Amino acid sequence: MDFRMEYLSFFVILTDGDGDDSSGRRFKHYQTLDGVDYEQSEIKNFLDEEFKRIVKRKVERNPNSAGAPTKIGRFMVEPGYELGSNQNYNLFQRLRDADTRERFIGIADELVRIYMDTSAVRGGAFVIARAKLNTYFDEPFLFLLKCDFEPKIARISDERSLISHVEMAISARSIKSIQYPHMPEEGSLDQWELKIHQASHARYFEDFLKYVSYEKPLPEVIGDQVVEMVHQYIADKWQEETSSERSEEENAVEVWAASEKRELQEWWSQEQVETAAAALVEQKPDLPFSFKLGGVTVKGLLSDFGNSLRFAKHNGRYIAVIEGDFFQFEKGMSPVELLQPMELVDVIPLIGTKVEQQEDATGRYNESEAAAGSEDDVPW
Repeated sequence: MDFRMEYLSFFVILTDGDGDDSSGRRFKHYQTLDGVDYEQSEIKNFLDEEFKRIVKRKVERNPNSAGAPTKIGRFMVEPGYELGSNQNYNLFQRLRDADTRERFIGIADELVRIYMDTSAVRGGAFVIARAKLNTYFDEPFLFLLKCDFEPKIARISDERSLISHVEMAISARSIKSIQYPHMPEEGSLDQWELKIHQASHARYFEDFLKYVSYEKPLPEVIGDQVVEMVHQYIADKWQEETSSERSEEENAVEVWAASEKRELQEWWSQEQVETAAAALVEQKPDLPFSFKLGGVTVKGLLSDFGNSLRFAKHNGRYIAVIEGDFFQFEKGMSPVELLQPMELVDVIPLIGTKVEQQEDATGRYNESEAAAGSEDDVPW
């Protein structure tokens, strides 16, 4: 990628203690480089590859978890208002429009001051850069980079002292970054969106951008759609009728949807479930699906359900039937790998029988305890 740097401001953030106390925070502007200065500086070698990595970094609009390190943010506006009503957008846009080095420094300073008011700020380098990606566009990108100080870094010294302590070391290994505007695909820009990357558990940049929203993670999106499907099913089933039975069903849905650990509800037929699952798989073919049966966890794809994965009941027990062309074992070698499998018709009569045997054994054990005597007649 052909980047041409226009301005780059380098700040250092210093904190006393763990960074939670805002009174111990301060920052210093070290230098602002223009394009010519940047080409001749050591920081070019440090950051050039990082800029390319930021732009190329893949991001899911609906990540698989809320803790995904890379997200798409969207500027929030009230209904009927345009982008210009968003404070975060306005600050970014002023940086993009700054026509002098002094103007850029002033706005960058304002931005760092806002960042310093967020929670749990740690010491490190804060870089604000404006560059053009000449390959596709004639308008600039903004890059905000935060490099935390690396603890216990030493430089090899002479034979006598061996090492010398490095006071403020930074690394490109765990840089947090914001790229604006977001480039959904090569050659296109979305002025409403930015790309944020923060590999640590702390949500520094999310706290900093107060007027930016983020798409829900995929499990929440799918969960909302499933609940909507159930509500639609109830509405179609009862039409305009209002009854205590309908209210009970609706309340049961709310309780089920709000539960973190849920059991099989047994509300729908196999055909209804397959139809609903197909609608979700059509949106995302590789949609993950996992469940726990007893103490066994199974992970796969929702598209497997009804094809290579089925649920059933026998002898009062739940069964998950998984079919495939082969088994594959990796870690934890066991004798199970040596098994010559029984035919399914021979396995089915065995389902639930061991539970009955265990219950019988437990009952016999309790009876023998009672026959042994009272609490005062302990067996030892």
